[in-house]
Amino acid sequence: MNTLVEKCGRQPSIRTVPMPSDLNANGHIFGGWILSQMDLAAGGEAISYCNGPVATVAITCMQFHQPVLPGDLLSVYTDVVKVGTTSITIHIEVMVLRRGNDKEIKVTEGDFVFVSLDEAHRPKKIDKEA
Repeated sequence: MNTLVEKCGRQPSIRTVPMPSDLNANGHIFGGWILSQMDLAAGGEAISYCNGPVATVAITCMQFHQPVLPGDLLSVYTDVVKVGTTSITIHIEVMVLRRGNDKEIKVTEGDFVFVSLDEAHRPKKIDKEA
């Protein structure tokens, strides 16, 4: 396997490497940093789907399965799972590729809800044909 897509099997919304400044007191990557990466990735997916600005309104589910370690290659995958009148729910999986491993490990997952916004920052109907 030569490329990360070949190794991981799908294309992430975000791929990054956490830095030492992202560590918590236990030597793992701080959960808030992971949460922000998830919000960025899912927000980008929601903006693309809604063809415009969105706001995060809820995190309906969140699970940390395993710690993220320094040097892990972190990939955030997003999938639209529900579209309402003005809201969109995105399921997010955070996977890491650890040094020396050929298979990703799921470390975190969650469901984030966004609302589509108009120019006045009020909820806007989502055009499902978009």
